[in-house]
Amino acid sequence: MKIIRIHLLCATLAFCRVASGEQSLALNHATQPLADGVPEVAVVRLRALLADKLSAEEKRVAMTKLGEALVGSGQPAEALTILNDPVCRDLPATKFLQAQALAALERWSEALLLYQQPAATFRADALAGQAESLRALGRTGDALQVLSLLSRDDRWGTRARLRTAELLLAQNDTAGATRELDSIAPKSAVERKERRFLRACIELRLEHRDRAAALFASILKNPEGATHSVLVSTLFGIAEAHLQAGSPGAADDYLEDFIERHPGDPDLPAIFAKLDQLYAAERKQSRHELGRWSREPAQPRRTLAQWYLTRAELRLGRRDRAFLIFEQMRADHLPRPEVAEAFLEYAQLLFEEHRFEEASAILERARALGPAAPLRARIDSLAGRAHYSSRRFDAAAEAFRRAAQSSPASADGALFNTSIAWLQAGDSAQFVAAERDLQKSGGNEQIRGDLELEQALVEAGRSEKKAATSLQNFIRTFPKHPRTSEAWVALAELAFHETPPQIEPARQHLARAAGQQPTAAAQERGDYLVIWIEDAAEKPDEAKVIALANQFLQKHAASALAPDVRLKLAETYYRRQDFASAQTQFSLIAQQNAASPLTEKAQFFAAQSAMQSMGSGSLDRALVMFDEVVKKNGEWKWAARNEQAVIERKLGKTDDALTLYDEVLKGDAKPAEKREALCGRGDIFYELGATDAEYYRRAIESYNQLAAQTGVASHWRNQALFKKGMCLEKLKAPAEALAAFYEIIEDEGRPDRRREFFWFYKAGFNAARLLEEDSKWQPAAAIYEKLAFAGGGRSEEAKARLNRLRLEHFLWDM
Repeated sequence: MKIIRIHLLCATLAFCRVASGEQSLALNHATQPLADGVPEVAVVRLRALLADKLSAEEKRVAMTKLGEALVGSGQPAEALTILNDPVCRDLPATKFLQAQALAALERWSEALLLYQQPAATFRADALAGQAESLRALGRTGDALQVLSLLSRDDRWGTRARLRTAELLLAQNDTAGATRELDSIAPKSAVERKERRFLRACIELRLEHRDRAAALFASILKNPEGATHSVLVSTLFGIAEAHLQAGSPGAADDYLEDFIERHPGDPDLPAIFAKLDQLYAAERKQSRHELGRWSREPAQPRRTLAQWYLTRAELRLGRRDRAFLIFEQMRADHLPRPEVAEAFLEYAQLLFEEHRFEEASAILERARALGPAAPLRARIDSLAGRAHYSSRRFDAAAEAFRRAAQSSPASADGALFNTSIAWLQAGDSAQFVAAERDLQKSGGNEQIRGDLELEQALVEAGRSEKKAATSLQNFIRTFPKHPRTSEAWVALAELAFHETPPQIEPARQHLARAAGQQPTAAAQERGDYLVIWIEDAAEKPDEAKVIALANQFLQKHAASALAPDVRLKLAETYYRRQDFASAQTQFSLIAQQNAASPLTEKAQFFAAQSAMQSMGSGSLDRALVMFDEVVKKNGEWKWAARNEQAVIERKLGKTDDALTLYDEVLKGDAKPAEKREALCGRGDIFYELGATDAEYYRRAIESYNQLAAQTGVASHWRNQALFKKGMCLEKLKAPAEALAAFYEIIEDEGRPDRRREFFWFYKAGFNAARLLEEDSKWQPAAAIYEKLAFAGGGRSEEAKARLNRLRLEHFLWDM
């Protein structure tokens, strides 16, 4: 619950009087706003006065009064600069005012020293300052002793007892706090409101939640006399009472009403955070007020509403909506330190989506807002992880180093990360320096082992020859290290990635890892590797691969390796022609990894799986799914268009298919995709040739374009020439058809090229057939002889035909 602070600054204005002789009328005029409670005006007047010529005494008084006014107007750092000037040093008020400025800056230890040596004029006010400093330093007992000295002071007595009651309540001494409150006879509305607030806090501590809520509500319904501190603390109190009672919806109206009436209140960040806590506890998530405020111009309410609206959307699972609101906040936020935490949350979301560059940019914006050291350490730590994940290791090391400086409590972890980043960057000098810093900070044997292991893992990741030796040295040097299992898994990975894969040693290393109380990382990597080991076996058991992949996804659902495993699962289902299961897995990859490069590929193969399915409407579904790939306008766009054309052909919509192929040919598709479109277009014209011979000529044009492409693979060239030959046969041009077929046979006979057998044999047997039909037995035998000695899968068939031809036509002289 929010703590009420003694109003030290008000005490300064009310009781600080500089006695330094007669003051000029100008000086009186400049300092009058201090007495009136408007220190901001006094600052302006005193600065103007100090620009004129003043006597030494007047200058001394004016500067001290300026320090007082700066403290009162919330500018303590500048006040210290003024008050530390030698001109002000000997005035009675200076030490007290310096203590006030230090207290405002929360430099409590320094403030306490000065509060303990005030002039007699400020004794009571200094005691109040001592009590506040001691409380802030956690010295509650000493603070209570000082407050007991103030309890009999006419001016401070009631406030000292109220503060005593608050401190006793913080120590869970509800009886002592009650006695203290009962001894108070408040004289002002301010004191009455504060006493009521503390009674409500006591009731809440005693778990009398309804009574506490009623007392808090009475203050909020009639706030006259309540200080800002009490009012804000009461909002927190009523929220806490209803949270404990399980009725959060009964409290949110009070906080919403305050935010509505005070859109620029300095405590809005804390109030929004408490309101968000109430919203989160409600069964029906409320977003109406947040949505309205996020569209209104009043600041800082608008920015804070946008921030907490994203939290509400995320609780409802609406990540896309949260991203949109974050982007809006990024465009028009106020440059306030508290917004840095919102940007940190945004960057965390981007990091989870593997959008590391965007996360880094957002974190830079967050850091520029000047957050406090603990938050700055969290920002730098996430920035380091983002840079590391995007392989910007130098930047990662620098970010981790800053995190170590900002948070001494977590410096060891940050320095360790710094060392690993320099290790990945390949900067041995920086790695040694970071390792030295880690040792100076007190790094123990386990951390030294961690560093040696990480160095070996980096070597393994780079496939360095010494990696296996480094891993084995780690195991020997640190046999009881809790991460020994990770070293065994890394050795298994090295064995698996050898050429050829060393399957059995890899299995043995994984077995050693399993017997070492494996860490979560070792279990994850081991479970991942065993899938690939089984898939790479001489006779892979696809059912076992599927079972292992499903087990991995159940045990390690949040793993960064999960998309790869799911892709392997989908591919295995596809090979087994279980297209429904393949489609499900491909679709899940696309849904769960929206920002990943895998998404588009997964959507493409999900559509292909649907296309292969025998279910009714499967082709129509595949068309729609391919269209989603096209809309992404990525590297799979034109492949998807080609697949859509294939579907349209299956559905008998040749005109639509031709339109799609033409789109590919006119677009910026890769050569392979254009070759597929050319071939597909030629195939359609070939099919249409049955009704109009002119289409055969158009098909030949497409096949000629395909065959003439520079550097085209044999598969495409031979296919185009073969289909051209088939078109020529249909056009009653057997000689030209034979020439097309023979071009394939002739070209495939070249010793400098790897044979493509499928179209080679089709062309050869068709060429021989044409020759036999024309009774050209000897040329036909020559063709069969080329086919027989080619060494492909149909060589025996060619030999049989050659022998038959020789027997039937007496061609033994060949």
